[in-house]
Amino acid sequence: MSAPAPSTLAIVDAEPLPRQEEVLTDAALAFVAELHRQFTPRRNELLARRGERRAEIARTSTLDFLPETAAVRADTSWKVAPAPAALNDRRVEITGPTDRKMTINALNSGAKVWLADFEDASAPTWENVVLGQLNLTDAYERRIDFTDPKSGKSYALKSADELATVVMRPRGWHLEERHLQLDGVSVPGALVDFGLYFFHNAQRLIDLGKGPYFYLPKTESHLEARLWNDVFVFAQDYVGIPQGTVRATVLIETITAAYEMEEILYELRDHAAGLNAGRWDYLFSIVKNFRDGGSKFVLPDRNAVTMTAPFMRAYTELLVRTCHKRGAHAIGGMAAFIPSRRDAEVNKVAFEKVKADKDREANDGFDGSWVAHPDLVPIALASFDAVLGDKPNQKDRLREDVSVAPGDLIAIDTLDASPTYDGLRNAVAVGIRYIEAWLRGLGAVAIFNLMEDAATAEISRSQIWQWINAGVVFENGEHATADLARKVAAEELAAIREEIGGETFTAGKWQQAHDLLLQVSLDQDYADFLTLPAYEQLR
Repeated sequence: MSAPAPSTLAIVDAEPLPRQEEVLTDAALAFVAELHRQFTPRRNELLARRGERRAEIARTSTLDFLPETAAVRADTSWKVAPAPAALNDRRVEITGPTDRKMTINALNSGAKVWLADFEDASAPTWENVVLGQLNLTDAYERRIDFTDPKSGKSYALKSADELATVVMRPRGWHLEERHLQLDGVSVPGALVDFGLYFFHNAQRLIDLGKGPYFYLPKTESHLEARLWNDVFVFAQDYVGIPQGTVRATVLIETITAAYEMEEILYELRDHAAGLNAGRWDYLFSIVKNFRDGGSKFVLPDRNAVTMTAPFMRAYTELLVRTCHKRGAHAIGGMAAFIPSRRDAEVNKVAFEKVKADKDREANDGFDGSWVAHPDLVPIALASFDAVLGDKPNQKDRLREDVSVAPGDLIAIDTLDASPTYDGLRNAVAVGIRYIEAWLRGLGAVAIFNLMEDAATAEISRSQIWQWINAGVVFENGEHATADLARKVAAEELAAIREEIGGETFTAGKWQQAHDLLLQVSLDQDYADFLTLPAYEQLR
């Protein structure tokens, strides 16, 4: 008697989308189903391990480099695979979601790389998940164009040699895709995003002289990097392309990953392209892991924590040294400023800050950096051109002058700043505005001249939670309490209604966003990720 055929993926509770059959083919869904069978059990074990690690940090209030992997760090012989030509020069990278207009604008932006984002800059509606894949394939086939229905302006791709190289970011390991299930179990969003993109585009990208390149978010350990590496090995064999074709850049945006940078590169060494130094998610991770560590771990207002803070400096310089020691690219953080069309003075001040930030990164040894808006590409480009000249990167700068002790990475109390009442108001204002847009399916949102994504909402609600639970007293004498947060949130909601008018307010999801922000900011049981309860409300 022959073995029963394996179960197939079911599309659950999802309205049909135009052209979805081009993405959700039987062959592509069979591949995603196989990824799910092979790797979801290990993913589940690693998520459980995160909880165990967090409990250990709660017990000890410290972190250290891992003794069990000391030999990997001490072995000077290993390097990551050489960068492919399309990823050798990464001096400016632009980030953004994969809607049709952004796809064209990002590819045309003049940046060397576009981080095509299915993660923090994209709310994972079924439409965004599926049509984002379609937009990327259409771009590779040069059958993408867009006419803005409001302005009538048309957008089309430039010539192939002027387009940015795409590095796609799937969702983190913690998120499910409820619309794709196998035997009633949701498939991890990471495997859906990776699987559909890889299956449809790996060979197509090779034919274009590039390859399937990825950014890996929210990684917390080298064991999670090992899982991704095994996914890559399996996937390349499955579609019949050479091992090492996939390249991955890992975001070091969790505090635990900062202690395992070399090990993460080692696990991915045949597929590693580099590491990236983020900011908001990194601060969110510090709050999350050390939330019961006492006053020395209390962060000031998010805008007071610049990359020049001693503990952030330790993190970024260690990242550059680690990457260059192993032959990998070191990519710097985000310039999130959105230029104002009305206020030249705001732009002037902001552009000077962006330039100073990018000058510092280039001079520290980074090989490239992120921007959120095409107008910032020339500024970042000038900073890196001044240091790199004609060289594609500066991996020859080994930064052997850098020495970082374990305690340096968590020396939060070296920062000479305190939480302020205005910081609380800003966290509430940005949190409500961002969550409201996210619940409407928008993941990248311009708020107060900054491009905000899910990491913004995470640090906002984490700071509210931390300040209340640490009993912070603000400079005006007000105590951080749940009642104060509720009062500020109510005032903010009333101000938004006044600003946009009752009809627009009612048509939006403002009350829902307000309630969700307070839920994740005030609950004693700190939610691991805001996007988990938010996803339950995303329709």
